[in-house]
Amino acid sequence: MDFEAAVGSHAVILTEGALIERLRRDASVPLDPDVLHAGFIYSDAGRDALCGLYRQYLDIGRAADLPMIVCTPTWRANPVRLLQAGLADRDVNGDGVRFLAAIREEYGEYAKRVFVGGLVGCARDAYKPEEGLRAEDAATFHGAQTRALAAGGVDFLLAATLPNVGEARGIAAAMAECGVPYVLSFVVKSNGRVLDGSPLCDAVGVIDRAVSPRPLFYMANCVHPTVFEAALETAIFRAHQVTERVIGLQANASSKSTEELDGLGQLDADSPELLAGAMLRVRRRFGTRVLGGCCGTDHRHIEWIARRAKEAARPNA
Repeated sequence: MDFEAAVGSHAVILTEGALIERLRRDASVPLDPDVLHAGFIYSDAGRDALCGLYRQYLDIGRAADLPMIVCTPTWRANPVRLLQAGLADRDVNGDGVRFLAAIREEYGEYAKRVFVGGLVGCARDAYKPEEGLRAEDAATFHGAQTRALAAGGVDFLLAATLPNVGEARGIAAAMAECGVPYVLSFVVKSNGRVLDGSPLCDAVGVIDRAVSPRPLFYMANCVHPTVFEAALETAIFRAHQVTERVIGLQANASSKSTEELDGLGQLDADSPELLAGAMLRVRRRFGTRVLGGCCGTDHRHIEWIARRAKEAARPNA
């Protein structure tokens, strides 16, 4: 089954939890200041660290018998950052796809229900929307990375932690030329707006009208489920029926704002049971069906989400 068919036919699709934040807390394999974990695939220690985390999440998906999304370690692997990290002469994005596809193949029959997403981030700081690129510049800037990921054989492309609608539109234009489905995931506030102040409903409408083919769907990530829930409750969302297009959430385990978390020296996280309950409440209320974790989550949070999602995936759930 291809990714688009899976999205249309499953009540719940599980995603991985945090990778970068968990690796940051493991001092044995330091993150690169420019590309974070993208270069881990080229060292034994890095590959072992990544394999351990991916397998934890895939084991959970297989045990729950739910389709699952795992994404390449390429969130910061754009051409400028690769050059700064001394990796410009390697096919980091394509190699990242092949690395993850090889892990998927370890899972036999279940591998058919695992979808590899080619992960892209914004050019600069994901929490400073004023640094976002203009749409035209973003389409050019992100083209090389999106083409490399598509050529590597991803099932779909995902641009995540997007704070700026202009750059998101440009990324969408670049992805639309790659011949694979693609998804955009914004950071949203409880008032239903993207970090640059744009109502998410307007962002969805602008991109859907401007780019062809349009995104398969939209998500939010790097926010707590209660923040996402509050956003969906606003009159902005009710008026524009945006819940039909925004169907996924990779949630932070903390209810603190992105600004608070960015400067926090220690982990802040809900218990796995509490986070899973909030996630499934969003699913019941708004039909959100792509469910997983972002900052502060680990395998325990994903296991609880899977447990509750398995219940939600039953007929008439």
